[in-house]
Amino acid sequence: MTLDRYGEHGLDPDEGEVESTELVVEDDVLVKAFALGPGAKLAAHEHGDSTNVFHVLEGTVTVLQEDEEEATAAPGVVLHERGIAHGARNDTDEVVVFTASLCPLPS
Repeated sequence: MTLDRYGEHGLDPDEGEVESTELVVEDDVLVKAFALGPGAKLAAHEHGDSTNVFHVLEGTVTVLQEDEEEATAAPGVVLHERGIAHGARNDTDEVVVFTASLCPLPS
């Protein structure tokens, strides 16, 4: 087993693109990797029944939460409580990579 599981999925988005893949899908947790090309945005959304945690692995991502924005650089962790609208944007010239962990698994 390796901790660097997102690399095997070939995430390599172009400018303005978002690519993602599921890394872990179990009964009680979902972990997805997201790669945002320069200028890309993951639209704000919420998970009413799950806590969501971003782990920033590469680059600096602008995290959107409700009406606030904050740049978070790797290695960084951002907590999104249940029901809080959140998203992400890449304001840099490099690809940004982060994982999103949801517990419990959304129904």
